[in-house]
Amino acid sequence: MSTPPQSPQQPEQPEQSSGAPAQPSAYPYPNPQSPAPGGPMGFPPAAQATQTGPQSVYAQPTLIGQPVQPQPGNPYVQPAPYPVVGPSPTGGGAGRAVLWAVVGAVVASAAWAAGVFLTASGADADLRGYAAPTNLCTSTDYSSFKAEYTAEDTAPSHNGIKDDALDEGLCNISLKKSGSSYSDAYLYTQLDLHKKTDPAPEFTASWKNYGDSHKGYDVESVSGIGDEAYLVSDDTTTGSTSGSLYATLAVRDGWVTYTMSYSAYYTSYDTDTDPPKLAEVSAWLKTDTRATLRDLRG
Repeated sequence: MSTPPQSPQQPEQPEQSSGAPAQPSAYPYPNPQSPAPGGPMGFPPAAQATQTGPQSVYAQPTLIGQPVQPQPGNPYVQPAPYPVVGPSPTGGGAGRAVLWAVVGAVVASAAWAAGVFLTASGADADLRGYAAPTNLCTSTDYSSFKAEYTAEDTAPSHNGIKDDALDEGLCNISLKKSGSSYSDAYLYTQLDLHKKTDPAPEFTASWKNYGDSHKGYDVESVSGIGDEAYLVSDDTTTGSTSGSLYATLAVRDGWVTYTMSYSAYYTSYDTDTDPPKLAEVSAWLKTDTRATLRDLRG
């Protein structure tokens, strides 16, 4: 399994053509839930007190030994899930024994269900010692890229969230070569600490199959980084200085996910006549991701 990653910033060159590849996101968020059905106060219809005469519908007697029937007009009441066993305990020790046997079975089943729920929801998050920094840009190691892009971005943009369920950090860095007036490329990083749910199944499904949902992208499984990692790339430069080059390395380590993405868009306006090749960018992503994750684990 993750707000979705922000799209890379568009290049600042004048009159550049569009067509930048979409920033992938392994963790889409659902739309806000629709309001709960019910009356004007937000309660289910059956929760609003209605009288059909001197006696409320909630005052109807329930016969012991008979299954509970749904109340008229109330779709939220369901028949009892447990079978009715034995005669009505109207007298004698045998009847009471049957009643307590049924009650005991119900209580035991409820306790078991509660135990399963608490175990599933209260499982310790496997964060491997990672911590989400206030500013991910200051914790992003991109030394490999600095050898190519020597003009430092003095004001990279960053933001993030801190929540009981998720800690997240985001960073956007402009990459410039010496003497460039505009950004030559962009670097984007995202760190997610999933504190309530294991992101593994959705992470694998999203990144391993990224090429199936996004035509034109190549997906390579990368070993030796976290529990699993995938390199997703799209290169339309075909060895020239026009087109685009995109690559992202997505890593999952326990319940922590991290992505580092590179994007560059080349046009006839660019002064960069010798852009890096995909193989070089891929190697830089792997090296710098390893260094960043090592630092984030303290």
